[in-house]
Order: sequence, then structure tokens, then C-alpha cells
Amino acid sequence: MEQSRLWLPYAQMRTAAPPWKVVRAEGVRLHLDDGRSLIDAVSSWWCAIHGYNHPDITRAVKAQLDQVPHVMLGGLVHEPAIRLAQRLVEITPAPLTHVFFGDSGSVGVEIALKMAIQFWRNQGRTSKTRMMTLLKAYHGDTTGAMAVGDPVEGMHHLFAPLLPRHVFAPSPRGGFDAPDNVVRDDLDQLAHLFAGHHEELAGFIVEPLMQLAGGFNFYSPAYLQGASKLCDQYGVLLIFDEVATGFGRTGSLFAADLAQVCPDILVLGKALTAGYSGHSATLATDRVYDAFLGDDPALAFMHGPTYMGNPTVCAAALAGLDVFFRDDYLARVGRIQTLLRRDLLPLSSPKVRDVRVLGACGVVEVHDPGSLIGLQQFAADRGVWLRPFDRYAYLMPPYVITDDDLRQATAALREWFS
Repeated sequence: MEQSRLWLPYAQMRTAAPPWKVVRAEGVRLHLDDGRSLIDAVSSWWCAIHGYNHPDITRAVKAQLDQVPHVMLGGLVHEPAIRLAQRLVEITPAPLTHVFFGDSGSVGVEIALKMAIQFWRNQGRTSKTRMMTLLKAYHGDTTGAMAVGDPVEGMHHLFAPLLPRHVFAPSPRGGFDAPDNVVRDDLDQLAHLFAGHHEELAGFIVEPLMQLAGGFNFYSPAYLQGASKLCDQYGVLLIFDEVATGFGRTGSLFAADLAQVCPDILVLGKALTAGYSGHSATLATDRVYDAFLGDDPALAFMHGPTYMGNPTVCAAALAGLDVFFRDDYLARVGRIQTLLRRDLLPLSSPKVRDVRVLGACGVVEVHDPGSLIGLQQFAADRGVWLRPFDRYAYLMPPYVITDDDLRQATAALREWFS
């Protein structure tokens, strides 16, 4: 009866199967109340890159709880927030110099959108209130974030009457290694939209290199390089949503590094806090930050989440970054990519439309979503936790996963399709 009080996400509560109850999580394993142990192959919606209950991170969180578990940043400040902001500036592309914290990835996107609009308003450009974004995009569940997600195929299309209308460009085609002619055609379409709308555009927001929850579309770094030049040409801020792609998922520390493009605004979340709690960081360049400075209080950035810069979460993030670099996680991601390519790319079935791998992300796209019904139970019976959705079965494991555990996860997918 108590469980029926809990309303679960993205689930039809009348027909959904009873959820499995986790009683302990350690390393890459979820231990259930029925005695089973499952390898988490999706990192709890991609955030638990260190696995669970990492001793160094847990120790840092416990120590912070004994000092200051939470304090508002309105008129107050604390050492973990100061240190985390400095650390993020050090590891992100050089022009990003200022950090604004938020409660979650979705809130981080909201902050970026508001920041872009107020950036132009503070300079008297009050017509620049819309965004350019991509079809197949997903940027979060809050209102502003939903508005820049795919308005037709996206999971939030039913809320269209609530949302402001933005400008949508076609999703880039051809994959990570797209031919030059395909990239040129995509950029020509983008340039046409910029030419027609730049006077009203505050920003162009994209998930760099990987569009994830909107369809796991991978695309070329050359597209982002061309898009960056168009933003400069037409006076539009470039915003990277790296909530999911940041901290190694694409194979580099940030997708911006792999694309060799620095945005004006960068949003981080998910892996930022090692899965210990929700949090986000929205970074901006000096150019953006300076537009909010002056003697007029109305120029100040008008946003302030209650839990922004929570000291306990900042402590988790700092410890997680220490572990990330100390244990050379990028080398681990490279190994994961090699194994995913070896085990998944040869997969062949009439049900399969495409298989693609980039960094620590492997995706099997099927023609018919019905082909994935039952996969979650099938994988669990083989000791693996997966959560396919729509036409996509994917693996985005914690970076601490062993080769044997990863093979067990890929084997479950291969067996399903065989």
C-alpha cells in the first residue's frame, strides 16, 4: 500500500510492472531486496560514472555534513562552492571564466536560456528573445528546457500550448564521421535559418556531438565548428548543453574539447556530482558575465535556486573530480569504447536499424519499439540492469566497470537480438 503512494516518472501507474527495490548499491552493482544483484549498465540515467558508494566521495560527503550541510548563497558563501567554481573554470575551455550553480540539469538549461536573453536585454537588444535549437533535441523537463526540445517527436510535445515557440533547425545527419558534403548541406540549412531569424535570436542551444534522450543522434564536430562561425557572424550566443555529454562520456573531458569549439555558455550536470545528488553548473565567458555588471541593480542576473551551490553536493563534486583525474577516467572511457565497438557493431538482426558507439555510449536502434518489449526483464535475468525506451536500447555504463561486467552487459543485448 505504501508503494502505491509513490508516483514514478514516465510510467503509466495503472499498468506499469512493480518496480524493483534497491536495498544497497556498491561499485557497479544494484542489490535488490529479493537477493538479486544487477550490473547497472546505464549509470542511473548516466550520472553515476564512479559507480555507487565510492569510498573517497562518500568520505568527503560525510565530512562536509559534519561542517555545513547547506547554506544559501544569497549574501553568504562557503569554501566548497568557491573551490568547485575555480576547479570547473580550470578544466573547461579557457574562455569560460564564471560559474552559476543550479539544482539540476534542467535548471542549468533554464539558467542558460535566461542568461542569454538578459545578456542581450542588458544591452538594449530587447527583440532577441527566442532560441535556435535542433530537432531531436532533449534539454530537460522544466518549462524553458521543454520549449527547446523537439516539439513534434519529443517526449514533451503534449505540453506545446504551454511553451514559447522557438526556431528549430534540422538535426545534423551522417553520424560522427559524416561526409563533408552532408555537413555542408546541414550547415547551409542552418545558415538560412540564421539569416532569417538572427534579429530575434538570443542563443543557439545544442547537445554537442550527441543528442541523447531525443534519439541518440551522433553528429560531426565539423557541424559544431560551422555553427560556431554562424553564431559569431549573426550575433547569437552559442550554448552547449553538456549535462549528459560532459565528464568523459564522448571520449574527451567535454564534447567541446573533442569538437574544438568553445561556447559562450556551457551547462554541466549529471556526472558533475557523481550521482550523489542533483546539481548543475552554468559557465559563461567574460563577455557574457560583463554584460551583467554596472551601477544599475536591474542589470543583475535574475535567478537564484534555493539549493544552488549546496556545500555537501559541492564536496561530492570536488571529490569526484579528484578521483576522475587521479584514476585516469578518460583512459577507462577509451577502453569502454573499444569493447562496445567490438561487441556491438557486428550485431545484425532484421529488427535492428542501426548500431552506433561513441565514447562510453553504445546504442542499438530498432525499427519497431515493440522489438524492445521485455528486454528489461530479459537483461535482468542475466544480471544486467537496462532501461530501453522508444526505439533505443543503450549502454552508458559507469566508468569503473570491469571488462568482464561490460561483456556481460553486451552479451545480454546480443542474445536478445539473436
